[in-house]
Amino acid sequence: MIRVKTTDGRWQRFCDRIRGFLEADVTEQDIDGVRVRGYRSPDNPALWIRDHSDIVRGGKYFHADLTSSVDCFAAHQAANGRIFDYVLTSPLAHSNERENWEKWIRIPVEADVEYRFVKAAHQAWQATGDTEWLRRLLPSLERAVDYLVSSPIRWDETHGLVKRAYTIDTWDFDYTAGHEPWLNFQITPDTFWGIFHGDNSGLYEAASSVSAMYALVGDAESAGRLRELADGVRLRANALLFNGRFYTHFHKLSPITIEGVDESEQLSLSNPMAINRGLATDEIARAIIAEYRRRRETSASFAEWYIIDPPFPDGIFGDEKLVAGAYVNGGVFPLCGGELARAALSHGAESYGIEILDQYASMIESSGAAYLWYFPDGAPSSPETSTSPDATPTDGWGSSAMLYGFVEGLAGVVDRHCCFSQVELTPRWLFAGEQEAEVEISYAASGAGFGYRYRHDEASKRISLEISGDARSVTISLPLPHGATLERTTWNGSECPASVSATTGAGRASRYLEIAHDEAGQGRLEVAYRG
Repeated sequence: MIRVKTTDGRWQRFCDRIRGFLEADVTEQDIDGVRVRGYRSPDNPALWIRDHSDIVRGGKYFHADLTSSVDCFAAHQAANGRIFDYVLTSPLAHSNERENWEKWIRIPVEADVEYRFVKAAHQAWQATGDTEWLRRLLPSLERAVDYLVSSPIRWDETHGLVKRAYTIDTWDFDYTAGHEPWLNFQITPDTFWGIFHGDNSGLYEAASSVSAMYALVGDAESAGRLRELADGVRLRANALLFNGRFYTHFHKLSPITIEGVDESEQLSLSNPMAINRGLATDEIARAIIAEYRRRRETSASFAEWYIIDPPFPDGIFGDEKLVAGAYVNGGVFPLCGGELARAALSHGAESYGIEILDQYASMIESSGAAYLWYFPDGAPSSPETSTSPDATPTDGWGSSAMLYGFVEGLAGVVDRHCCFSQVELTPRWLFAGEQEAEVEISYAASGAGFGYRYRHDEASKRISLEISGDARSVTISLPLPHGATLERTTWNGSECPASVSATTGAGRASRYLEIAHDEAGQGRLEVAYRG
């Protein structure tokens, strides 16, 4: 459940529309006599763990069954740790298949499935708080991470990083230089190999998550091993892949040049993801956000949320529909926009992040629809222009990313443990021009929730926060007006220690009041300032 009360009700409508999209995207399948529920891809009715793992970041507030999908993929995990991409129990609408068999698929060129499986598990545990379930699942999660760093088709020993075939960002078909007649999903003797930053930011996040999970259940040795792995990947990936402005799309291990595009200038989807996954340092994050802002100002596109920019030459991946600006070849994806909004709001570019959320809110309010991708002129994808006729106007992948950007970025509620027991609260309503806001958020699986009421009285120069919910501890970062000087801070009527920090983004520095409480999170914060 998400309830948001602001002056004009805009943000509640935003959340309600996205909830509607997500409800339309729930898929249910009978697997081994068990009803399995999860979120389908916007352009395919199958249950893909990679799509589900991202969509559930928004779906966990509305959808109670988050474990059946994870359990299902864990039950079908290979002995070496490999995870399937998706499962389907009915034919695709555009196929000529008639059988309703159970079909499990792994697309060989992808190297992102295992860390997305870990992400789905972490989200499920966070919303349910079921640590015993997590304890039973941990060996499967560890095997998934170990597969990425041990398989000869996933791990590059020389650089100590994940490798893959030459795909467009995290997508599932690769460049073959004409060796295959259509989209290619298979590793072959002619595969062009390289290191893609998104796989390594995903591995970093997954290894960090599994490390924290092991620490939670008291296995310090396993926690330490995975923490060491994560730290090493972060160090090596940032040294090799960051080019000073953003992460290089594809560090080539096989010699190949694609004529007709400046590959060194290609900015791809997983750059803002690297920020939110924690791979990027603050300095790298600020540089990436600045690059997106620069392209926003210089591009003719209606939004800068590209899968990749500049695009590849038309049709070189084997499908004539993959022209510049279509689908993953330069199409505009709200999935990227939501990640970018979340990254901007948490790295000193708050106004920019809110501009992105505002733009998307207007798009779905005026059309009543959400699409996986749009052409740069703003036209939505369609069955005729898409590579998948199964595409729907209820894109859960992008809309959930935007909701993620809203909840954790603008509303500023970040669950640092599970069931909102440890909350990091940064209400950024000041940057949105809102003087008052009430927020209530809860998980459908457990009912655990967190809420607050924010008020800013500019006339009396006072800001107040009334916090409620299940938090045992809360860390508050409260934005202060530009030029304000802190006068007095109280918690439940008693003066409390506080400090002021500055976050420098692409614009002027944002100043935050920092307060940490290790006691029960409920209470009232009052801040008086001058200036």
